[in-house]
Amino acid sequence: MRFNFKFSFITIATCTIAMTGVHASEIYPSKPIRLIVPYPPGGLADTFSRSLAKNISDKLKQPVIIENKPGANQVIGVESALRAPADGYTLLLGSMSSMATNIGIYRQLSYAPIKDFVPVSRLFSSPLILTVRADSPAYSVEDLVALAKKNPGKTSYASLGDGTSLHLASELFSQAADIKLLRVPYKGSVQALNDVMGGNITMIFDAGSTVIPQVEGKRLRALAVTGDKPIPALPGIPTMKQAGYPSVDISVWWGLVVRSGTPKPIVDTLNKAVKATLANPDFAQPFVGYGLTIESSTPEQFGNFMQEEAKRWPAFMTRIGIQAQQ
Repeated sequence: MRFNFKFSFITIATCTIAMTGVHASEIYPSKPIRLIVPYPPGGLADTFSRSLAKNISDKLKQPVIIENKPGANQVIGVESALRAPADGYTLLLGSMSSMATNIGIYRQLSYAPIKDFVPVSRLFSSPLILTVRADSPAYSVEDLVALAKKNPGKTSYASLGDGTSLHLASELFSQAADIKLLRVPYKGSVQALNDVMGGNITMIFDAGSTVIPQVEGKRLRALAVTGDKPIPALPGIPTMKQAGYPSVDISVWWGLVVRSGTPKPIVDTLNKAVKATLANPDFAQPFVGYGLTIESSTPEQFGNFMQEEAKRWPAFMTRIGIQAQQ
């Protein structure tokens, strides 16, 4: 049998060219990307996402379009991301709520955070700030604990719904300091803050974007922050660890995730663009005043962190008696 080398060479070359063309058409990204933000427009998470989208769009050479899908404690946005193909063209702004605490809040959650999503990178976190009214007799965490022990069950804290960060932080503090606090739930932070500033409620743990303006306006007094280190926006205010309560270590966090099954090279491409963006001081600076910590990670680091959080908070919520909703 005679082998036609000329024919074979032409055939192989033709196939190689054809395959190269196929791969070229599949270079990621080759079309616009959407970033689902499960919050309404205008808030801090939305503002951060829009800045991030603009910057990674420049790096990926494709538009990154924000789609706001708020509602149902972020479940609506998560479900929208799950309906999209696992091709890297639909990103989701994940959070402590959607990827961890919702597991403890809902008995029949419509998604499994760790199973259904692949981590890309951490993005930012916000410590909570323990504050009291400006004329409170408590000038430190130690003073507040002494006040609570002197008036057990009468020292009150403002909270939002079950399993929210304000609720969890206050319960962590109650257990760590061995004090009995009275929970007063609110539908939103505005009324809660008004009642703390008005002296109707003793204390509140809340995010910097909410309380820092009130502290600067001398309507609230900051006693401590829950993060790993003090924040530049509140110089001189210690961490809860420095105040003697290291177990009050909650910080609200956000990160970028995609559908499970998204090819790893695409995840790596997104991670590289995010890391380059977050490393730019010009990007991070506008958010420092809100008390945020800007932090990127590898997908593996973020994945390990998500798994830890998805175990920690539902277990803690069970211990403090939160009943999962239908």
